[in-house]
Amino acid sequence: YYIGSNEDPRHEGARPDLAGKVTMPDVLIQAHSAPLNIAFYDGGNFPADYKGDAFVTLHGSWNRNVRTGYKVVRLRFKDGKPTGEYEDFATGFVISDDAVWGRPVGVAVAKDGALILTEDGNGTIWRVTYGG
Repeated sequence: YYIGSNEDPRHEGARPDLAGKVTMPDVLIQAHSAPLNIAFYDGGNFPADYKGDAFVTLHGSWNRNVRTGYKVVRLRFKDGKPTGEYEDFATGFVISDDAVWGRPVGVAVAKDGALILTEDGNGTIWRVTYGG
């Protein structure tokens, strides 16, 4: 079973006792996005509504016809619980269908509230601040 009581057709009828026991994910992220790192924002550089939200690096998958991942997303939280929604935060790593210039790996919150992002395509480290 997956995402609730959806039966996996490859194992039809195998374990009907599990249908009601599957835990739903709090946030669904597209397959092959490859989330590698998460940081909860507790800094003061970004607007107040970012506090408590999570930033996740999606490394991406090289073995798909249509690339997915290759970005950093912001997972929204409310009262300490995920809302199930996320939005793109840092994109543009895919140049074309057959070329990328970076694959996000790590994210951290610096003492001054900036985000530190790393990627392993070029070995680049970025310091991201809010300028709005």
